[in-house]
Amino acid sequence: MDNDSFGDGAGQARPPRDTGAPDFAQSAPALARTVQIVAGDLLLTVNPVDGSEIEARPPGEQPARPARLSASERAERQRAALPPVPAGPALPRLPLLERDEERERLVRLLGRGRSVRLTGPAGSGRSALLDIVTEDCANLAPDGVVRLCGYRRTATDLLHELFAAVHSASGHRPDRAALLEHVGEIGAIVVLDDLEFGGAALGELLDAAPECAFLVAATPDVAAPAADSHLEEVFLSGLGRSASLELLQRTVERPLTEDESNWAGDLWFESEGLPLRFIQAGALLRQGDSLRCDPDELDEYTPFDGVVEIDVPLPTLGEGAAPASLLASRLSESARETLRFAVALAGEVPHQAHLPALVGDTHADTAIGELMGCGLLSPVGTRYRLAASVMAQLTEKGYSDDAPAHAHTAAQHYAWWAGHPSVTPERAVAEADAVLAALGALVPGQESGHLSTAVLLARSAAPAFAAGLHWGAWERALRAGSEAARIAGEVAEDAYFHHELGVLALCTGSLDRARAELEASIAMRGALADKRGTVAGRRALALVSDRSGGLVPGGSTPSGEEVPAARHEESASPLGGVPAPVLPLGRGIGPGPGAVGLPKAQEEPATLVSRQGLPGGGKPGRGRTILGGARRNLVAAGAGALLAAVLGTVVTLGATSDQQDQPGNKVKNGQSASEDDGGNGLDAEEPAASTDSPGKGSGEPANPPSVTPGASSSTGGPGTAPSGRTSSSAPTPSSRPSGRPSPTKSPTKSSTPTRPPSGTPSPTGSASPSTSPSTSTSGPPPAGGSSSASGPAEITGAPANSSVPPASEPAASDPVI
Repeated sequence: MDNDSFGDGAGQARPPRDTGAPDFAQSAPALARTVQIVAGDLLLTVNPVDGSEIEARPPGEQPARPARLSASERAERQRAALPPVPAGPALPRLPLLERDEERERLVRLLGRGRSVRLTGPAGSGRSALLDIVTEDCANLAPDGVVRLCGYRRTATDLLHELFAAVHSASGHRPDRAALLEHVGEIGAIVVLDDLEFGGAALGELLDAAPECAFLVAATPDVAAPAADSHLEEVFLSGLGRSASLELLQRTVERPLTEDESNWAGDLWFESEGLPLRFIQAGALLRQGDSLRCDPDELDEYTPFDGVVEIDVPLPTLGEGAAPASLLASRLSESARETLRFAVALAGEVPHQAHLPALVGDTHADTAIGELMGCGLLSPVGTRYRLAASVMAQLTEKGYSDDAPAHAHTAAQHYAWWAGHPSVTPERAVAEADAVLAALGALVPGQESGHLSTAVLLARSAAPAFAAGLHWGAWERALRAGSEAARIAGEVAEDAYFHHELGVLALCTGSLDRARAELEASIAMRGALADKRGTVAGRRALALVSDRSGGLVPGGSTPSGEEVPAARHEESASPLGGVPAPVLPLGRGIGPGPGAVGLPKAQEEPATLVSRQGLPGGGKPGRGRTILGGARRNLVAAGAGALLAAVLGTVVTLGATSDQQDQPGNKVKNGQSASEDDGGNGLDAEEPAASTDSPGKGSGEPANPPSVTPGASSSTGGPGTAPSGRTSSSAPTPSSRPSGRPSPTKSPTKSSTPTRPPSGTPSPTGSASPSTSPSTSTSGPPPAGGSSSASGPAEITGAPANSSVPPASEPAASDPVI
């Protein structure tokens, strides 16, 4: 019989094998295919050659709201999600025995909108029961029934698959908020098989789709759901003795003999009535029947005479409980080689279209039908896997001896196939588990050839997984490829994988992980002088910085420009510069009441560091603030404040030390320097010339005068009163925070009005009214005058003939700000 007539899968798989040579002889290679995906508010361009690029989605490229699929479109997608029909003779469909009660209960609960968890051991027939319930509930919900597979899937993966099963959104992966919004509006019965998680993750899945009724199937070793999940529990046990014998008889398609019935009874007791065991036992009996051939029929079909073994004994109880190796020994060589590949790939069976290339037999695609008929395979999602406990039985019989070689062969084939331009992302996603299994089998090894193949496979498959929106497989492929490249020493490929991991983390909102991966990629590509890759990494890193709200670590701005690193003898300046410290303009230093003395070091106001708005958004502060978020800003601010304090102290000490030797046109003790609100700078008041009082020594310094009421500016020289007398004024005390007492001196003669020298403007623009009494001193006054930056000076003279104490001398250790 021609095998090409069975199923569409065989007819599609064989023509490329016949026309493969001319295709391989093409000289012009096909161009790599790039795919654009809208991921939330980001635009992702998957480039298999240079690496993915990511940017903020342009305002005009907002995707339209996803439209819901019609009933026929949903049915078409459900059929495409089923495993391919095996090539070869059609397999008989077995009945569902002793499951009527569970079936009715599940349909009743789902019809009421309740979610149910079906728990049963592997091989108990959970998938067969789900198939029947799916048909019964086809018209209960507005969005029909959605079949999902939970094998190696997270809750986020399942939410995206549920969204894609109901909506038409090609090239669109919504962000978390939009995903929850769309999924929350779905009203369907979700049948989820092979679930691998429970607890809070299962509760998150159920809460995200409140309008859906879930039917989840899991094994007893999966974590139980949370107490507040409101899941109904249905347990599935094995079949009874009579139902088990009936299933065995339907599998063999003939009545059982007495010996076979007794043997089946012992098997029922040992297997606890699991239906899978009796399907495999029926396959053993069918193989025995094929060996017990009628000699007449054998002569008719056999061109030679030979001795044929007619008596085939029943399998032992041990062989019936673990029948995998015995069943495999009676299959074709292509089927046994397929089992070796499945063992090497951790139970994953390659698609039947890949088997001819892997096995080396043009008719190897029929091996899937042979293995399914023996109960050695089970359907999982869109593919097949080794049935429960089959892998352990085959490993014990030596089917894993050449597992590394078989895994390497599969990896080489998948590396070529996944990177071929004719392979669509959807086909690559359907084969994702077998590809990842091949990667996992090669990465722990130390052979350079195997590691290089693993790097090539990950490099070819990862872009296809990304374009197919299977981002869970995308991440696993990238991490396996990065590990293989690191062990093999392929720095360029390792940089590519780190870049892709950073882009993936940015798409999923993991900014810290994205920054770490992108920085590692930029460092590697910088060492390799890969300018194009470095620029792509810096663009992605700038986007991470923009979303995280801060500067790009490593000394680069969000635009990609680097800030020079600070050396050990200087501090780095922030992007906006370090503003000078602002001292309050209040009261000045000088003679007269209300003047402020020099502050102490401990009274210096603390530097205020506040956070401004970012360059990309936020309103900047009005005050003189320092950009927060960088430690170098604090260092620069502290250095500026310290420099101002040191310069002020040096100027003050220099002015004090030269007080006695300064000529009359310099600022001396008793004068004040201040900055008014209306002034244009810090103006110093020049002293008026004074004469010594009678009886004073020639070396005794003269006291500077104070401004008198009604005085106006005049040329420099001694101040003269209207009566023509000259006078000298005594200094007035300064208000010091230290509170030390100041000595007082009694006046001897009254003072006369004086005028300041010409060319020296008044601090306030006009003369301040004051009186300056004349004093008699017994010794030189202490020198302690200085200028102040703390505020405008108030020049106020004391009343005539009053006792005015001199200004107290500041401590040498007091800093001036």
